[in-house]
Amino acid sequence: MTEPKSWQGVAYNQATESDNRIHSDDVAKQYGFRGGLVPGVTVYAYLVHPAIEAWGTDWLGFGTASVVLRKPLYDGMKFDVKITSDGPDAYTGDVFDADGVHCAHGSVGGSKSTDAPPTRRGDSIVGPIEGIPQASRSVLEGLRESGMGAVRFEWPGRTDYDRYTRDLADMPDLVRPDREGYANPGYTLGLANWALSRNVKLGPWIHVQSDVRNLGLIPAGSRLVAEARITDLFQRGGHEFVDLEVAAFIEPNTPVLAVTHRAIYQLRPA
Repeated sequence: MTEPKSWQGVAYNQATESDNRIHSDDVAKQYGFRGGLVPGVTVYAYLVHPAIEAWGTDWLGFGTASVVLRKPLYDGMKFDVKITSDGPDAYTGDVFDADGVHCAHGSVGGSKSTDAPPTRRGDSIVGPIEGIPQASRSVLEGLRESGMGAVRFEWPGRTDYDRYTRDLADMPDLVRPDREGYANPGYTLGLANWALSRNVKLGPWIHVQSDVRNLGLIPAGSRLVAEARITDLFQRGGHEFVDLEVAAFIEPNTPVLAVTHRAIYQLRPA
């Protein structure tokens, strides 16, 4: 296999108009940040970019990755992804901003997982977003017991997450939407975020950690459904956290993604 290489880029916050206002400058500054946070799924895409360049569809369709998001990246800031080889088909990656701040850490593997793929449960599709409840510990405990609604998507859809760099030329052809490429890793991991945000109404919130198994390629024209369940709820440092297990399928039942996902759904008071 080709050896992945470290790389440099310029961070892109494609979510400034998102309902999650932590990506906007005004709200993020209220919580002590320098500006709107580049989405965690985008930082994850930077971490696994070398795997797509080196291993192509072998990783995009069947590889694995984990990421812990430590400090934010901001729009327009230069970053470095430094790679340490862990063998012919694995590496450790670290994302640093232009000031040398360690923003993210993760491990990436090119070998197909031997774990059994998820099977679709047939969860009901969520209703209109206007009718969903405000996120709270009690509401999420209720969803933990009763189950969450599934969410439908289409790739490529009309979404800002069709890219993880401002200039498409900086992305591999394999995942460029203008080349009818496969769904990029920022979009696919974003399915886990949307599975949460389409079930409960959230204020500013932050994705902090994920473990990902790619189970198949997502070509242009794919109709997807994501099913999720809450596995844990806890408080730490004044923040309220939620853990999810999310599986995505090309309809009707072809698994393409399995994720364990952690987010702060309620930040401690600013």
